[in-house]
Amino acid sequence: IDFRPFIQVEPVSYKEFRRTKVDILSHSAVILTSRNAVDNFFRVCEEAKIEVPADMKYFCISEQTANYLQKYIVLRKRKLFIGKRTAADLIEVIAKHKKKEKFLFPCSNIRKEDIPNFMKSNSLEYTEAVIYKTVASDLSDLADVNYDVIAFFSPSGINSLFRNFPEFTQNGTRIAAFGPTTAKAVAEAGLTLNIQAPQPNAPSMTGAIELYIKEVNNL
Repeated sequence: IDFRPFIQVEPVSYKEFRRTKVDILSHSAVILTSRNAVDNFFRVCEEAKIEVPADMKYFCISEQTANYLQKYIVLRKRKLFIGKRTAADLIEVIAKHKKKEKFLFPCSNIRKEDIPNFMKSNSLEYTEAVIYKTVASDLSDLADVNYDVIAFFSPSGINSLFRNFPEFTQNGTRIAAFGPTTAKAVAEAGLTLNIQAPQPNAPSMTGAIELYIKEVNNL
């Protein structure tokens, strides 16, 4: 088994961010959905020589993301609002405060639509700020390597595969995908999806692959 990231995160330069004319200090709350969002939000603030106000509110997608904030701020002195794990959970938290705040949503150039759609449909004041980019990794060293199974966890991984190898043909390689959007990307790329996760009896990619191996080998 080789664990190889097909995508990587690159920071948006402060010069590029400045062109967007996003005024961080005009916002009263920040929506944080990942560690990358946390790191790059505070990086941009540092490069802009902005001191984030002590009364800034932080809406975090999970306890893990909230705890990661300790790298930059003292948590007990800040106002934190935390979702359980998913964007849907976080939206429920935002809904309770929607009339009071002007939200800043630091994100990647590739992101899901759920949070922006919720903000727009509820006429909330918010600004989307692209502060980092998700780009294809260089996979040129894999040109002569053939795998029995390639497991993808996001549509970006599929895009990276064809960006690196435009002439890729599946042949006997099995394709595994986690989540419906990744499975859809596999189909749109003209590939055959052999292994799909999660399943009712296999919530993880590991479990789905194990089931597949058992089925094709009549175990």
